[in-house]
Amino acid sequence: MNWIDNDGLFLVSNNTNFAFGFMTTQDVTLFLLAVIHKGTSTVIWSANRDSPVENSDSFVFDDSGNAYLQSGGSEVWSSYTANKGVSEMELLDSGNLILRGSDGSLTWQSFSHPTDTLLTNQEFTEGMKLVNSPGSNNLSYSLEIKSGDLILYAGFQPQQPYWAMGKDNRRTINKDGDGIVSATLTANSWRFFDKNKVLLWQFIFSQDTRANATWVVVLGDDGFITFTLLQGGSSGASSVRIPQDQCSRPAACDPYFVCYTGNKCQCPPSLPSCKLGTFPSCNNSKDPGDLVNAGDGLSYSAIGYVQPFSKTDLNGCRDSCLRNCSCGAMFFESSSGNCFLFDQIGSLQGSNEDGGYVSYIKVSGTGGSDGNPGGGDKKRFPFIVIIIIVTISVIFGLLYTGFIFHRKSKKLPESPKESSDEDNFLEGLSGMPIRFSYKDLQTATNDFSVKLGQGGFGSVYQVSDFGLAKLMTREQSHVFTTLRGTRGYLAPEWITNYAISEKSDVYSYGMVLLEIIGGRKNYDPAESLEKSHFPSYAFKMMEEGKLKAIIDAKLKIDEEDERVGIAIKVALWCIQDDMYLRPSMTKVVQMLERVSPVPPPPTASQLGSRLDSSFFKSIGEEGTSSGGPSDCNSNAYLSAVRLSGPR
Repeated sequence: MNWIDNDGLFLVSNNTNFAFGFMTTQDVTLFLLAVIHKGTSTVIWSANRDSPVENSDSFVFDDSGNAYLQSGGSEVWSSYTANKGVSEMELLDSGNLILRGSDGSLTWQSFSHPTDTLLTNQEFTEGMKLVNSPGSNNLSYSLEIKSGDLILYAGFQPQQPYWAMGKDNRRTINKDGDGIVSATLTANSWRFFDKNKVLLWQFIFSQDTRANATWVVVLGDDGFITFTLLQGGSSGASSVRIPQDQCSRPAACDPYFVCYTGNKCQCPPSLPSCKLGTFPSCNNSKDPGDLVNAGDGLSYSAIGYVQPFSKTDLNGCRDSCLRNCSCGAMFFESSSGNCFLFDQIGSLQGSNEDGGYVSYIKVSGTGGSDGNPGGGDKKRFPFIVIIIIVTISVIFGLLYTGFIFHRKSKKLPESPKESSDEDNFLEGLSGMPIRFSYKDLQTATNDFSVKLGQGGFGSVYQVSDFGLAKLMTREQSHVFTTLRGTRGYLAPEWITNYAISEKSDVYSYGMVLLEIIGGRKNYDPAESLEKSHFPSYAFKMMEEGKLKAIIDAKLKIDEEDERVGIAIKVALWCIQDDMYLRPSMTKVVQMLERVSPVPPPPTASQLGSRLDSSFFKSIGEEGTSSGGPSDCNSNAYLSAVRLSGPR
């Protein structure tokens, strides 16, 4: 293919008015592939308006008949005409870029894919769309033929119409019909046709009636449609624009501001500031939002082009918006009862005449309502009161707790102070037993609350829950005593009238060790039947190799840790029903210190489980019948036993 490169423009129309090629953007390092009007450098159509390319990129028209633009190895734009018989590309005198087959048939044309501009004699049909070039305003605009009318839309979600040719009083009606399906610029007018090509409407935008004049229609980034005459090396804009009123666009001012005639933007008088904070989200069900009264006598650009949400009264309209999490604003017309709801809005329209709409804007729960910016405070008042009451209650609770603790600590007697010389002397002697301070003993005995007895060295106070049993032969005593103590920690021989031995305390130690490992009581009726008696459950989990089920979940210990297995096995050895199977405390210490090996414990009998289960059941029955807690006393009698004292 041969062409003349004219500053990147490699295809020129026969009348030399239009050219096709590369042209620079505002950033001179980037380029558009475009059709331009040579005399004015006006861009008529561009292939890559949203994706400019660099000077190393290329436009290709290949042997398959496909035209495409490449950038960095990827395809930015394509005509998608490969293998469709395309043999030539031509730029017509009308400014239309076309791809034709060898038989002269039209395969593709730029007039069918407009961007933001229409030329004289360019047909705009249903299904096509004009979209403004990206601008400083994030809001986009589009022009389409829909439902038999030419409509301008603002790019909200969902999009909002703000102008329609069918409601513009400047149009001329030639004939009534079912609606338009196409529009064409001809001389000084925009003409609209039905499906049978019958002229229905005309929109005259200039008094220049020259038949050969070239006009362009451009949808700008300000939301206006303008008409410009291209002639020679200059262009002239028509004074006519769409829409006619400056304030009829949703972005005439910033959101929530009111646009008045003369393009004056003011914040509504009922709002101290138009910065109303974050719009409530449908994801936040705890904040349905408040409605702020933006004022009366206002309007909005989309109201004349959408159907009302409902016909109701003002309160009904407000409730509809509050219940709809996506509603961002509402407008109510008292005379008709029409209620309009919008998800998003731009600027409002002010009027110096009577009428208009009652307008409310939804804001997050920190906003106001009923025209009072502080109205939301009324709704928040109960919550504030609750927070204050809770805070005061917590403070008083802490003060009361501190007061009780202070009084209790004042009752504790001062620890007697020993001379430092005596301390130093006693600490210097070898072989002396471990010495405890008065404070240590005071804490360990709960301020010496339970006195067990008195001997030659003074009074003896209870330190732990378990006392020591004094072993006696049957010849030494025939006393039978009632069992007292903490159930679940006592060896089965206490219940079954078997002789008590030193192995009885081993059982209690093993039960405590097992509870420490499992972090739970040895019997918990709230658990499932399988887990209620913890020792039986621990034996079962040991047999199944599921040590993790025994260990307290709060303990950050790996079940593979050897120490865990040793501790569990030792505990299960200690709580054997058969006292002769229990190790001595010396052996227990050796196993825990890993001096002695720990063989797997034998499976426990069900005696302990049965005894504990029946015991706790009896407690529940006694508690129910008596109405008070059981004292855990048993009617089982022990032979040849004397307990160390009350517990």
